[in-house]
Order: sequence, then C-alpha cells, then structure tokens
Amino acid sequence: MILEQYYTKCLAQGTYYIASNGEAAIIDPLREVQPYIDRAAADGVAIKYIFLTHFHADFVSGHVDLADKTGATIVIGPNAVTSYAFAKAEHLQTFSIGDISLQLLHTPGHTMESSCYLLKDEDGTEQAIFTGDTLFIGDVGRPDLAVKSDLSTEDLAGHLFDSLRNHIMPLPDHITVYPAHGAGSACGKNMSKETSDSLGNQKKTNYALNPDLSKEDFIKEVTTGIAPPPAYFPKNVWMNKGVNSSIDEVISRGITPLKLEAFKALTHDPEYLVLDVRSPQEFTAGAVPGSLFIGLDGQFAPWVGSLIQDIDQKIILIAPVGREQEAVTRLARVGYDNAQGYLSGGFETWANSGSKISTIKNVTAQEFINGLEDESIENPIDARKPGEYEAGHLCSVPLYTLDAVHEEVKQLDADDTYHIYCGGGYRSVIYASIAQANGIKNVVNVEGGYAAIKKANLKNQRIVATSNCSL
Repeated sequence: MILEQYYTKCLAQGTYYIASNGEAAIIDPLREVQPYIDRAAADGVAIKYIFLTHFHADFVSGHVDLADKTGATIVIGPNAVTSYAFAKAEHLQTFSIGDISLQLLHTPGHTMESSCYLLKDEDGTEQAIFTGDTLFIGDVGRPDLAVKSDLSTEDLAGHLFDSLRNHIMPLPDHITVYPAHGAGSACGKNMSKETSDSLGNQKKTNYALNPDLSKEDFIKEVTTGIAPPPAYFPKNVWMNKGVNSSIDEVISRGITPLKLEAFKALTHDPEYLVLDVRSPQEFTAGAVPGSLFIGLDGQFAPWVGSLIQDIDQKIILIAPVGREQEAVTRLARVGYDNAQGYLSGGFETWANSGSKISTIKNVTAQEFINGLEDESIENPIDARKPGEYEAGHLCSVPLYTLDAVHEEVKQLDADDTYHIYCGGGYRSVIYASIAQANGIKNVVNVEGGYAAIKKANLKNQRIVATSNCSL
C-alpha cells in the first residue's frame, strides 16, 4: 500500500493519494489534477475513485476534471446534490482499492454531507481515518457554513457532537487521523500546525473529544468566537457542486503574455484589476499605480478570496518572471478563473518604459517606535487579526483589521500619513496598497511588523497582553 499526503501550505489543505495492487484513490483533490495523474502513471496504477469528504468552501476541488480525464468514480456522502454524475454513498459503505478498502462514515455537522473515510489494510485492520473538516488536529470544523432556514449553527454543532461521539471516538487509538486542513485555514478556529496525529493522542488533547464535555457545552464552545467566513466561501461551495471551466482552459487564458501597450490600455478599463504578486519589498519600491498587492510568497489564495470582492473579477498580473502560471493556478484554486494575462517581462517592462510608478515608504521598527515616542507619528495602524491584537499590542495603536480594509479605508483622511504594520510585514503592504488605491496619499510600511517592534528599544510604548490598555 502507498499512502501519501500532499499538503498545500497556502491553503493549509491536505489531499491524499492511496494506491494498492494496481488501483488508486484520491481524497479531496486540488483544482489542478495533473500531479495525481502523473503519480498514478509512475506507480503503474489506475485511479479508481475520487472521494470528497464534503463540498469544500475554501477551495475549488478538481474532482470533476480528474474524473473526466481518468474515468474514475466520484464518491460523496449522503445528502449530496450535484449537477454531475457521482456515487452517493451510504453510511458504512465500503470501497475496495486493490487489496485495501475505504469505508465511508457519515459524519454530518460541518456540513450535512460531511463524511470521513476509514482505511483498512489487506487484513481488514483499521489503519487511518481521513476526516475532512469533521475533525482537525486540535480542533473541529466550524458549524456555521451550511446554515439554512431550517438548520441553525447550533443544530449543526449538535450533529457534529453526535458524529464525533458515535462514529469517531469509538475507533481504536492507534489509527492515524488525516484531516483536510491545518493551521491557517479559516475552516476552524485553533487548528494545530501538525497535519496528522494518532486518534489516541487527539482523544487526550483535543478539547472537542473530551468525554466529559456535555453536548450543550460542546455547542457553546464550537459556536463561540467564530470569525466571519471569507466572502468567497459560498461561491466555492456552489462551484464544487457544479461543472466548472477546465483548469487547462483557465490557465491557458491566464498565462497570455501582454505587451506594454495592451496591458496599459487595460489598466484604464474599470473592469480590470491589476494584481501584483511580487514580494513586499519589490512592490513598495515601485508598482503600477492603483494595483493591488498580494504576494505569492504568503497566504496568497486565502487573501485573494478575502479581499477581491468579486470572484468573477477580470485580473491582469504583474508577476515575477517565470511564476506567471503559478499565480494563475493559485487564483483558480479558490475560483478566480478570470485572469486575462500578464505583463510580458514583468514590472521591469513597465519601469523601463518611463510609465508612472507608485511607491510606498518603508521604515524600520525602531524608526517607527522613535516616531511614536517623539509624537511625530500621529496615525499608526495595526492591521493584524483581533486575536493577535488581544494577545499583545501597543497601547497607542488602534486595530484596523486587513479583513475589513475595504470599509476601514473610508474612515481614513486622504491627506494624512498612516504608518501600518502587521505581524511580519506581508499583510501591511496589502493594506497599504488598498489604501493607496483608494486615494490615501501617504502610507508607510513598518518593516518586520509586530515581531520586529517587540524587539525594538521600547521606552514609553507599553506592549500589553490584553485588549485593555488601562491594565
């Protein structure tokens, strides 16, 4: 038997490849499917099944493309409704892959079709469970994404409690838990950075599997403190229930090289968004005026989904030379299929043409602290998440979360200067690019963010571990 986890850090997402005696199965595939086809060919096996644990909200799955290219059968649990052919599996139904098998356990709660797949070896011994968003390492899936008029968040949380108690906790401690997501995903609250663990250890350490936790307390725990889901989530669910454009078509269109004149003309078309995916340092040094920065070397796809409000937005790219296809592929992973091309030669082409460029000033953490001390800095902004802010922040700096930037920039004065920082210097540049595109003339990025600020020579600026600076 071959079992391999393909973990995509940008999405904090795990896909699984399982093969035995000439046959293979894929669990929760990414949008781009060729790597699975290539792996199966290298192993000399045929992909027999494609299993979905649920209709994912945070990425577009490649199950339909993969089925079309391989002839494999798509399997989804009870309650699933789609516009394509699939096998609607029942609770405890078993599927053979070579000499091994996967048994579906229907575990509603995160969504009503959510299912886990229990792996049994050649001897029928239980070895692993693929839990989707039902059970994470250290957490469970949020129960607010499949709410309907007759099904509340609390109802879903109650189903999740029953699923965990009835179908997962009775399983033997030695089996390995393989979830669909890890730390950084918006599908849970406090997931571990680990991407697998023994079920026995999770029974000891995961609050949701505490046998002393009542159903009422469980519901209260999992429904408290849930951040609003990114706006693109409902569209991704809808796309995973239907037939979408082939990833090949999306990439082919997106990697169209555009000459300067054609690219420049599109920058003046309100239907197009210029997305710059270079590094924060490159963007602040010089960029196309009005462009949005979201760098490839950060949590690119989730921030695209959170900040580009129209999933059908036409996008043209400023990308590092040689990484254009990567950018288009990662956009497509979260359903942004309308990349229309990139500037041939990258930003250097723009700069060498003498076209107008925009810049963002950078200051060090120490320069920022000095400015707070002598009161030369009047408008600092902390662009982190509420949880980060509450864990520690500068008393004199208000929180303006990046997630809410489109509303928050309306509160800023176009003629004031704003110094912006985040955790490490990535999100602050995103925030600054959006502020600048909305007419805020003077934005300054604090290099290294809060991590660097904590190491700076602080005198009068207190860092507190609570949201109440009066303590």
